[in-house]
Amino acid sequence: MGSAAVTDVAIVGAGYVGVPLAQVFAEAGRSVLLLDVNAERVAMLNRGESYIEDVPSETMKRLVEEQGLRASTDFDELRDCDAILIALPTPLSKQREPDLSIVRGASREIGRRLRAGHLVVLESTTYPGTTREDVLPILEEESGLRAGEDFHVAFSPERIDPGRTDWTTKTVPKVVGGINEASTEAAAQLYGSAIENIHRVSTPEAAELTKLLENIFRSVNIA
Repeated sequence: MGSAAVTDVAIVGAGYVGVPLAQVFAEAGRSVLLLDVNAERVAMLNRGESYIEDVPSETMKRLVEEQGLRASTDFDELRDCDAILIALPTPLSKQREPDLSIVRGASREIGRRLRAGHLVVLESTTYPGTTREDVLPILEEESGLRAGEDFHVAFSPERIDPGRTDWTTKTVPKVVGGINEASTEAAAQLYGSAIENIHRVSTPEAAELTKLLENIFRSVNIA
């Protein structure tokens, strides 16, 4: 790996999910890289300025200056990390279906830099089957590696509720489900280093379904 410093966690997507996630990992002592294609966002973060309500600029400045959190637009920096978390949007298409083009594009970029031992976790809200049927094949195709043998793959749904102080990224129970037991455990250990309550489930599909059910529950209650 050369003399470059190893980044423990890389988070692809510096939005309302990725930035708070970066905060909890940085505060837990992890080395964190935020990766985003928006150069303006990246420049702001590296100056210690935040555009996310739940992470004030004062906090971001401390994370950058004292915890070494940094941001980049360069996907090549993924080669020197241990875990890659995908926290990208899945907006609805005109047909009211999740548009996975952003996630798929990022998966291709990640796959081209993937190495043995990497852990890749999808956090984006989507439908059951996305991790195994969409993301995993792209990672294997681009890397030439085998998921579950050469690298780990898991799903862990983001459960951010912006503006709440009683339930935060650190305190909301974190569901993790990998493509095999080793992947589940790798993801659980990573998140367990920064988040208080980890709940393992049997598969990525089970983890994906928990997010879908939670969203349905919220919608029904709001209605």
